[in-house]
Amino acid sequence: MAKKKIKYVCQSCGSESVKWLGKCPACGEWNSLVEEVESEEVNPKHALTVATTFETPRRIAEVDLTELPRFSTGSGELDRVLGGGLIPGSIILIAGDPGVGKSSLTLAVCASVARSGKKVLYVTGEESSRQIRLRAERLNALADELYICAENNLERITRHVEKVEPELLIVDSIQTIYKSDIESAPGSVSQVRECSASLMRLAKTHGVTTFIIGHVTKDGNLAGPRVLEHIVDTVLFFEGERTADFRVLRAIKNRFGATSEVGLFEMRDTGLEDVPDASKLFLPDKADEIGSVIVPTVEGTRPLLVEIQALVAPTPFMPPRRTSDSVDIKRIQLLLAVLEKRLHLSIGPCDVFVKTAGGIKIDEPAIDLPLTIALASSFANRKLLPRCVIFGEVGLSGEVRAVSKARQRVDESIRMGFENIILPKKNFAEVSKTKTSSEIKLLPVENLRDALKISMPRE
Repeated sequence: MAKKKIKYVCQSCGSESVKWLGKCPACGEWNSLVEEVESEEVNPKHALTVATTFETPRRIAEVDLTELPRFSTGSGELDRVLGGGLIPGSIILIAGDPGVGKSSLTLAVCASVARSGKKVLYVTGEESSRQIRLRAERLNALADELYICAENNLERITRHVEKVEPELLIVDSIQTIYKSDIESAPGSVSQVRECSASLMRLAKTHGVTTFIIGHVTKDGNLAGPRVLEHIVDTVLFFEGERTADFRVLRAIKNRFGATSEVGLFEMRDTGLEDVPDASKLFLPDKADEIGSVIVPTVEGTRPLLVEIQALVAPTPFMPPRRTSDSVDIKRIQLLLAVLEKRLHLSIGPCDVFVKTAGGIKIDEPAIDLPLTIALASSFANRKLLPRCVIFGEVGLSGEVRAVSKARQRVDESIRMGFENIILPKKNFAEVSKTKTSSEIKLLPVENLRDALKISMPRE
């Protein structure tokens, strides 16, 4: 008989302790250690190996890639994020806030793949089969080769996969699945880790492309141990407010493609729809407002024109507030310090609020110059140059530095009908080498003072 021992596992980071502690010594989380019973008998099935045959070392150029053909999900935006489509035997983790559209997107993918003639199995641990059928009717996701099953036990799920032999498997969600030989509740660190490892072996052995839907914590991080992210091939994360119409899908990890691409979707009554032309979605209906600047940002290989809004207002409260849910607060504080030191603008005692259109998160150096100009425009209460886009990085001494992919930013601005582009001088030398539309006016700047003079002309 196997001997059992008791251990305490942190439900936030997965670290183990031989005794209960009020605070996890690894991550600092309070009251996160939970008692779990572990058998000392080693189960060889728990090994994380994915090799099914003996393989000898060979030159990397001799490895055959024909055994990894991709197939489409039916969504151009999701295919873009995945690197061109799904690969047989890959395992994909998709996470996001409740109600953001994870189940709707995966169900639509199931229907598209099933209509192409491939068998699909959708396993739900949170809903009944009738609920899935009702959602499928609403999303027009009914297909003959789409099988659904309400099941929580991993052993029975494995038998269903062996019986149906699907080419695509959806598990919704990993926090509800359990193994009967593990004496802990579903969603615990041990259950999530072992169930994910078993699903990974199942996917690699049978060549089943597997989507795992995961929950997030109150802080917006993926729930469960970090080893879950290391096991899977791809980690996708949904961004977007439940009250907003659009969603952004990012690849945090991708073994079969780049992690710089994003997918854009719009939530409609029929589910998530692709947004191929996102610039139109984020541009304002009324332009040329005080404190509002259009910035051409680049997500992966896709340029997007996004509106940045800034509001600077005096406040009697100290310390003043710095608020933004779409731009890093540290970046805003740095740019405010540059305005104070280099241009002598007394913004310090003022409240500062920054947001982007639709709440899309932007984190690249090219937003430094437009964000600084938006702050100065709101502080001085002056309008900006009409039909203008701005991009560039701002240094601590107030200089404007060049950014990457300037040609793509300019081309997108021309396509959307803008008339003026304020850009770094070095980028101007690069862009001017190629033919530019005569209807666009390029305005190069070397420092922040020149940029403010050009962007806020005196009437």
